Amino acid sequence: MKSLYLASGSPRRRELLTQIGVPFTAISADIDETPFPEESPSAYVERLARGKAEVGRGAVVSDADFCVLGADTAVVLDGKILGKPVDAAEACAMLMLLSGREHEVLTAIAVQDGERCESLVVRSLVRFRAIGRDEAAAYWASGEPRDKAGGYGIQGLGAVFVAGLNGSYSAVVGLPLCETAQLLGHFGIPCWQTLNAR
Repeated sequence: MKSLYLASGSPRRRELLTQIGVPFTAISADIDETPFPEESPSAYVERLARGKAEVGRGAVVSDADFCVLGADTAVVLDGKILGKPVDAAEACAMLMLLSGREHEVLTAIAVQDGERCESLVVRSLVRFRAIGRDEAAAYWASGEPRDKAGGYGIQGLGAVFVAGLNGSYSAVVGLPLCETAQLLGHFGIPCWQTLNAR
């Protein structure tokens, strides 16, 4: 069976992949995340996921048969990508934009084995309740939004803002588990391996 490398520094993606029983080694795959002019959000996240898988593939020194999984997530409102906030003002401004509205979360995954790369994008819709400015400031002070696309984490304290979700919860966290398991299966990497090892 092929071994798997996860090209991501995200602890959430590591937890999700562990959840479905897939052994992996986490590696770093830093790429330029600047959007291209006129690039759609969907094309952007897919390009980054594929880029991370490719860079990760080049970073691994191994004679064994292996695959690299790359992923990227973007929060999109009115066609515009909301990145990771750089400071309290930007974080609060993002939450005020999202307040009382529905936004898109796009997560792309890509698997690269050296011969081929397969990728896909999962779209979820998240609806926020109304958020007060004091709440937004208190949330920033918690430290949670600092490394999060769109300035919030659905799996953490930010869950209190989420009034509704249409799509994949795990995709909003950062790794769509249903689709990831299917894609890894195309490369001969099954889920639930840790169950079979017991």
